[in-house]
Amino acid sequence: MPEAAVIFDCEFLSAEGAQRRLWCGPYDPDPLVVQIGAVKLRLAGDFEIEDAFNVYVEPRDRYGRRCAIDPFLTALTGIGDGMIDASGIDLKTALARFADYARGLVLWSWGKDELGMLATSCYVAGITPPIAANRFDNACKLLLRGGMAYEDMQKTPSSGLMSLYGLDQGSLRAHDAVDDARSVAFVLQHLLRSGRLTPADFDLS
Repeated sequence: MPEAAVIFDCEFLSAEGAQRRLWCGPYDPDPLVVQIGAVKLRLAGDFEIEDAFNVYVEPRDRYGRRCAIDPFLTALTGIGDGMIDASGIDLKTALARFADYARGLVLWSWGKDELGMLATSCYVAGITPPIAANRFDNACKLLLRGGMAYEDMQKTPSSGLMSLYGLDQGSLRAHDAVDDARSVAFVLQHLLRSGRLTPADFDLS
């Protein structure tokens, strides 16, 4: 039985309308990761949430050029060029730190962020992902198992989950990778504490 689960979230390069265009418009950036946030959800005891992880990634295009942050993304996430200048690191280093943080645990996101974080970003950077695809899974499956209606799932972002379950969101901010990971983790914690999920539900072996 796993001792903990990693709940993570990513923020990606974007521009106004890029999601609607599937990032295929002539001026849309590649959806490269600019922030990875995560927390660990303990799968024993009182199911505590701990050990927050946060890293900002300097996005570089397929030619190795630094990508500018679109004002749309800054307004959405608070991430701008100044933040990347001050705190951003290269993708390979960021993923190595993330892999060290995860330490063999299964990684869950609201959806399939690993396909953006690893498949797209690593492909563009020309690096091998340090975490295998079978280490990731979709937290939507867990919430379905815990009784969430599929109709609600289709229209609820990670940042809206706590409100849906009547949980106090406190100071959590939407479109911040760490806070969105916390939002998912708090709902999973709630389902564990209420008996609607069990630690065995997180075991992929």
